[in-house]
Amino acid sequence: MGEPFFSHQHDAYRRWRERGGAHKVRFSGAVPVEGWVITGHAECKAALADPRLSKNSATEVFARRLGQDGSGGGGPGKGLTAHMLNADPPEHTRLRALVQQAFTARRVADLRPKIEARATTLLDALDGQEEADLISRFALPLPVAVIFDLFGASDEPGDPFRVRGNSTTEDGGDGEVSVLTAEAMLDRIRALIRHKRAHPGDDLLSALIAAHDDGDRLTEQEVTSMAFLLLVAGHQTTVNLITNGIHTLLTHPGQLAALRADPSLMRGMIEEVLRYESPFGIATLRYTTEPVTIAGTTIPAGEFVQIGLLAANRDPAVFDDPDRFDITRATPSRHLAFGHGIHHCLGAPLARLQAEVAFAHILRRYPGLRPAGPGHPPQWQHNARHRGLLTLPVRLR
Repeated sequence: MGEPFFSHQHDAYRRWRERGGAHKVRFSGAVPVEGWVITGHAECKAALADPRLSKNSATEVFARRLGQDGSGGGGPGKGLTAHMLNADPPEHTRLRALVQQAFTARRVADLRPKIEARATTLLDALDGQEEADLISRFALPLPVAVIFDLFGASDEPGDPFRVRGNSTTEDGGDGEVSVLTAEAMLDRIRALIRHKRAHPGDDLLSALIAAHDDGDRLTEQEVTSMAFLLLVAGHQTTVNLITNGIHTLLTHPGQLAALRADPSLMRGMIEEVLRYESPFGIATLRYTTEPVTIAGTTIPAGEFVQIGLLAANRDPAVFDDPDRFDITRATPSRHLAFGHGIHHCLGAPLARLQAEVAFAHILRRYPGLRPAGPGHPPQWQHNARHRGLLTLPVRLR
């Protein structure tokens, strides 16, 4: 899959969806994955909740291909993958119950003042500039800082912190986290966990360490892996949500004007962005443990399955005129951007909160915000899983 696919993913998914709900495809990348892609909304929703599509097996088979299963090759391996997103019941049930004790609605809501302050500081740094890349200067450093605030380590990311396949400086990337980047993250997370064990506080890492249920606790590996999941998945979703939202508003000036005229449309706008330009193109990998029939197609056992969130969220069977961006749409929240079933994203409320703060600050601060111009066409990540821009150059004034 080359540039045409990444620049025109919606067209490709539309063609696949119109030809049926399941297709054999090959996704390129450092480790190409050949398997099945599911496209219709009903089919995707059912697949997301189907226990025959295993997360454990997908992780194990993919790790063997990477040489990170202990059979040869390096990499951080299970130190960063032993979390609930890669687990099936009953292990998933156990991990989710323990993590939910720490990741409370109150803890997320209490972050609002810090998110507001972070957004203000980042935008203050742009004072006097006519143009800026909103990813490297705002949309990326904001969620990274917020995750560390959540960890109780507000001053942690003081140096350029490599995430998302690029860094909080302007050096590009493809949206994926490399092995070297993951290993650096692992070292930093382990050091922070050691500190929190010795000096616990009212923060998420301390709560993860202390979480228990009838004597059961998260292991050291599970705490480390969960912290990595929150850092990587948490910031990737939010970066893409913010940048996809700003880009979409700027390319739909009528909708932007409507939002400026009526800020009460903000939450509906965020749901419509999640539907229209989902932060993730496909859900995390699954693997068939037995034959599974989807939309009349039987997928054999032992096959990778990718669930097309972009395709599901523009299914005309669910959304009228699905290729129209409409912030007053009645039912945008039927989208599957945060998944469905037992793996529905635990961090969805935090992503929504950060997006709400980010959009409000940017729109209030820059009434003349507009695209940087024809010399700066949008460049989408060459990554089938992550739906986001590599840069977002804008005119601030």
